[in-house]
Amino acid sequence: MRAKRGLTGLIVGVLMLGLLAGCVGKSETNGGDNGGGSAAGKVKLTMWGAVPPENGPQEVVDTWNAANPDIQVEYVRFVNDDDGNLKLDTALSTGQNVDLYVNYTLTNLDKRIKGGTALDLGEFTDYNIDEKMGEDAASWKVDGKYYGMPTKKNAAFFALNMKALDQAGLSVPTAWTWDEVRDYALKLKSSGFKYGLVQHTASYVDPLDSVLVKNGYVKADGTSNLDDPLVTKWLETLNGMMKEDATTPPLGEQLTSKMPVENMFLGGESAMINIGEWLIRTSNNMTEFPRDWKIAFAPVPRLVAQEADMVKSGGLGDLIAINSKSKNKEAAWEFLKWYADGGMMPMAAGGRLPSSNAVDQQTAIDHLLGDYAESYDKESLEFVLYGDETPTFVRSIAQEVVDLRAQEYEKYFLGNQTAEVTVQNMVKRHNDWLKQNQ
Repeated sequence: MRAKRGLTGLIVGVLMLGLLAGCVGKSETNGGDNGGGSAAGKVKLTMWGAVPPENGPQEVVDTWNAANPDIQVEYVRFVNDDDGNLKLDTALSTGQNVDLYVNYTLTNLDKRIKGGTALDLGEFTDYNIDEKMGEDAASWKVDGKYYGMPTKKNAAFFALNMKALDQAGLSVPTAWTWDEVRDYALKLKSSGFKYGLVQHTASYVDPLDSVLVKNGYVKADGTSNLDDPLVTKWLETLNGMMKEDATTPPLGEQLTSKMPVENMFLGGESAMINIGEWLIRTSNNMTEFPRDWKIAFAPVPRLVAQEADMVKSGGLGDLIAINSKSKNKEAAWEFLKWYADGGMMPMAAGGRLPSSNAVDQQTAIDHLLGDYAESYDKESLEFVLYGDETPTFVRSIAQEVVDLRAQEYEKYFLGNQTAEVTVQNMVKRHNDWLKQNQ
């Protein structure tokens, strides 16, 4: 683990960066305000993001604004869905007030780069993103360049009811397979739970991408690799858990009921959940979800036989770009560095852990858990957040491929076609897509 600097060092560093940013703001007060209005030489920046202001962003900008009277930041929320991203893209393309904005997928970032609204951060030489954020940051490079700074450490993991594990005589895994998950789910269900495992449908496909990132989405001959044997293994394992074991909800029931899987885990209906760090903003709500048991954490399981061959979903997220059309690029850059290196700490309580190594890990965990640290198994949490050295990936395949796969495997889980036909259809549709996009 990296050395801990302590909370005092973090605060001092943040304040020093804030003062530096204030000096830069004074040097560029003639740069305009990107149409947002400027008075008495002050610079006004507008930052767009999808997190509700009350969940951290407002405290972040209020802290910055108090220390930097010459560079004032306003936070504007957009919803991270198709309509919300269209609203942001429209604002960018029509020259509305957007100086900084958060990208949540590579697909949207790529579109904004091509639209000329994402600044190549290579023009700044006083901050090394690779050194500060680590090797996972490279997943966000486009043509070898950073058009934004990834600021959030993504964490995918299984959360487990530790009381149930103890009663079933099961340990907290530090590495495991989907076969072992199936076994755990059976044993935990038999101890009084409705389900052994619940998960969001968005998480279903992570094991597929884990395999295909490693083995390739396309074979050496240029054809689809969606018939990798582990694709069938995944289909049959999850389907068996739904229909033979009844240890995870059938897909049809989950889709029609819009099943609130976090509520089911926290309410004691399921002993495990496939989730990420955002769970903790809900599990800390002891008013709605009181519990007398600790939550433990395990890495996501693998389909591959060897642990050394595993790659997992995760990496870094919340890539903040500077609008290349902003009139205040230097001021935006100073704010962005400050934000990444600790200014974003109020976001940690909502599950957004800073990815910069300038931030003390223990301080980040303390913010994440808040007043309820004793209700978590901190040793396993620290492992999945910082101790697990399994390589990570950020899904980068085209949305059309994501959609066609989902359409086919949903037919299988709903009982409308066999696993063999499902794989054949995915391969055919993927090959058709590859031919159209050569």
